[in-house]
Amino acid sequence: MINLPKWDQSLINKYNVSGPRYTSYPTALSFDDGYQQQDLLRAINSSNNRSLSLYIHIPFCSQLCYYCGCNKVITRHQSKADLYLDYLEKEIIAQAPLFEQYHVEQLHLGGGTPTFLTAEQMSRLISLLNQHFKFTANAERGIEIDPRSLADGMLSHLRTLGFNRVSFGIQDFNDAVQLAVNRPQSADDVKGLISEARKLGFTSINADMIYGLPLQTPQSFKETIDQLIALSPDRVSVFNYAHLPDRFAAQRKIKDADLPNAHDKLTMFKNTLEQMSDAGYQFIGMDHFAKTTNELAVAQNSQQLHRNFQGYTTHGNCDLLGLGVSSISQIGTAILQNQKELKHYYYALDHQLGCAITKGMQLDSDDVIRAAVIKQLICHFELNMQSIADLYQLDFEHYFESSLKALEPLIADGMVAIDGKRIIVTARGNLFIRIICMCFDAHLQKQINATRFSRVI
Repeated sequence: MINLPKWDQSLINKYNVSGPRYTSYPTALSFDDGYQQQDLLRAINSSNNRSLSLYIHIPFCSQLCYYCGCNKVITRHQSKADLYLDYLEKEIIAQAPLFEQYHVEQLHLGGGTPTFLTAEQMSRLISLLNQHFKFTANAERGIEIDPRSLADGMLSHLRTLGFNRVSFGIQDFNDAVQLAVNRPQSADDVKGLISEARKLGFTSINADMIYGLPLQTPQSFKETIDQLIALSPDRVSVFNYAHLPDRFAAQRKIKDADLPNAHDKLTMFKNTLEQMSDAGYQFIGMDHFAKTTNELAVAQNSQQLHRNFQGYTTHGNCDLLGLGVSSISQIGTAILQNQKELKHYYYALDHQLGCAITKGMQLDSDDVIRAAVIKQLICHFELNMQSIADLYQLDFEHYFESSLKALEPLIADGMVAIDGKRIIVTARGNLFIRIICMCFDAHLQKQINATRFSRVI
């Protein structure tokens, strides 16, 4: 178990800058155009994995949430989902045979709003996946849920289809905040859904929250977290709202004057850390918490935690195949991304034999080594330098000379310590794990002026 972060306002004032979230290394900013089906084939042939995690992107939402930066399509026309499933079927039929030697250990539906699909459409999708992929008997099957969009009986239907994990996008329980981001929902309805999910036997119930939204105050968000803790979800993500109206048009509907100031925003996160810890949750890292009995916490405590495009995961042994518009795959040492716009996704599937891949990169040996270092730090907050040296047959101090030099100011500020052959992130430093990882990022200088990163806290 990692130490609960030690709150140091002077360090926050000094180091609360923007940086990558490291769901991959290199990050998506390093992807190049021109990747296609042959790159996927090459990646599969060179991969040592034969376990698979499947991610399916469902882009549709019936209503626009003003804070949202996801790839989505706002519509109330259900027929658009039928057309989308037609094209998903093309992609599945084209790609699944390439993975006939794989077994699927994990399935996750994200969005958008996956529960935009009707019961019949969801049945069609799951039938397609079951028909064309080999699932293990105990595969994890998870789905993101907007509580407002869940039709009567859908939770029960999802359970019948084999889903055993749900993640509810709650964001905030305060009515004024919900109205300010165009996402009004009843707290009683959310509580009822979580209770129903538990009775139906879902093995993991997650909740997503956001701090820094308009009209939030430290007191109002503290009350929201208290309400959340009373519902006892297995995992909780408390995301930092990144206000980037130049990049996300919907965010222009949020008035700058309604946003909490920097001090109040940090106070919300500080309170959340204390509340979640007092309630018995383990701080996994950055913005994630889990009950100490949850497999995420167990994996972290046994040095088995991993991280990929879906966040923290216990399935680091799996290659990841993303299907649907904008989805990202990581097969072996290749990262590949589908077309980001729906019309381009459809065109590609029509004209490229069921392949919508358009961007990506092939990791070289340096990328692989640095990815291993960053994953170990961001998942476990310490690194055995000798283990990396032995695994990759290198002199760690020489190979990472510039990275160790970059760590020196953080060491001087008590955020990092070097104990023999171990790099240890201290309680003063684990809030800044993204900055610590940035010291090992060889691609970052090329992206230093990018404005697409969120602040680290």
